[in-house]
Amino acid sequence: DGSFSRGVSKAENRRELERVATDMFQHSELILAQAYTYTEFDWRVGVLNRKPIFVSKYFMAKKHWQIVKHGPRGIRSAGTAETLPVEKAPKNVVRTAVRAANLIGDGLYGVDLKETPNGIVVIEVNDNPNIDCGVEDQFLGDALYGLVMREFRRRLDEITFASKT
Repeated sequence: DGSFSRGVSKAENRRELERVATDMFQHSELILAQAYTYTEFDWRVGVLNRKPIFVSKYFMAKKHWQIVKHGPRGIRSAGTAETLPVEKAPKNVVRTAVRAANLIGDGLYGVDLKETPNGIVVIEVNDNPNIDCGVEDQFLGDALYGLVMREFRRRLDEITFASKT
């Protein structure tokens, strides 16, 4: 029921959890809970057709525990991001992201992960990931969009061919 950290809350104790959960159930029939894990940044691995296509680091918003801070009157602030070549990203981050995405399917996914002293933690698998100009395309540029469009075209051609036979 949210995107860009909307609908995500942090509870420091059981009382806060009960208050937050009660409020959330006013807006949704389902809520998910997971342990909070602090890291300076989250990894985002873009996966298309079971292969990694970009790796980005999303840094937390200033003085906030999330990448995006939603302020009063709809004002948002966000942390910075940097993208690196897939082959320069930590192999265990990329491998874990691809494995998580592959459990869902062979589409386009953005897998959010945290790198902790206890290992890699999958935060979520987004089935409608953003690919923003100047962020996820920092390394590949227009070639990233070409990869995605060629794959979409290939799939459309398969459907068209299958319907003619």
